[in-house]
Amino acid sequence: MTASPKRIVLAARPHGEPKPSDFRFEDFAMPSPGEGEVLLRTIWLSLDPYMRGRMSEGPSYSAPVPIDGVMEGGTVNEVLSSNSPDFAKGDIVLAHSGWQSHAVVDGKMLRKIDAALGPISTAVGILGMPGMTAYTGLLDIGQPKAGETVVVAAASGAVGSAVGQIAMIKGARAVGIAGGKDKCDYVKNELGFDDCIDHRDPDFAAKLKAACPNGIDVYFENVGGAVFDAVFPLLNDFARVPVCGLIAQYNDTADASPPWAGKMLRNILTKRLTLRGFIVRDFASRRGDFLRDMSLWVRDGRVKYREFVTEGLDSAPEAFIGLLKGKNFGKQLVRVGPDKV
Repeated sequence: MTASPKRIVLAARPHGEPKPSDFRFEDFAMPSPGEGEVLLRTIWLSLDPYMRGRMSEGPSYSAPVPIDGVMEGGTVNEVLSSNSPDFAKGDIVLAHSGWQSHAVVDGKMLRKIDAALGPISTAVGILGMPGMTAYTGLLDIGQPKAGETVVVAAASGAVGSAVGQIAMIKGARAVGIAGGKDKCDYVKNELGFDDCIDHRDPDFAAKLKAACPNGIDVYFENVGGAVFDAVFPLLNDFARVPVCGLIAQYNDTADASPPWAGKMLRNILTKRLTLRGFIVRDFASRRGDFLRDMSLWVRDGRVKYREFVTEGLDSAPEAFIGLLKGKNFGKQLVRVGPDKV
């Protein structure tokens, strides 16, 4: 505890793509926990696309990060000292303490991590918010049936990779969409998807259609943009579209209706489509089911995962900017500190 705590705050709201100058790295005084509070040291910081929305002032389901406020994010932490009866020094906990090396958090906002379920980093990955997003979005909204075709964008990422593997466990056919040959090879050869199409291919739309000869029954949307344009005509009657993100559009500077909006609405009607946006916390009651099933599937090797790690808190801005451009390969994590000190 001799080193000065560090944090990264939002210095400016980005216009379009975030840039390094939108963040500021600061030292701060070591905080002291009050009654019911816990002093935490950050081990792992999760970087996720939703953070781009928190950098803007526009209306959303959560308040934006204020200027000069600590960038928010899920974390895995060690308890350094505790004034909460529920936690003791040395406990490893799941928190939302953001982009900082140390934080004081109300004990009621923490959850102990069960290291028996997997490496502690998975608490913000396959056994955390991304994995639960895949599990609940696909099973509760997508409701895949044996023999159906499930298509998922960003298929090599933390959410998309889990979606396709769960779809296969449920007997569906899984087709992934990813950016680049290496990612597509990983999705097909290591994760076992039935096919994976490179969205950078000039013939992407035609190849996606060929990979889905019977159309698409479930499309798990977390990209938007040109990928959605290629998917939409292939949706079957009564297809289901869980929408958890639109990473291709997070840096847009305009908020106008797209020219195809009217045609999309007509197809929603005639094909009787279900498009539902969701936030993972909508399904908080499913956490027990998720941890039971996903931890079993990971132990059995039916669900595989990959982590993309950068070292040190100061790597977070560039890693986050790269995440929005698809430079990560798997779940993007920042190792802020060692597992134990």
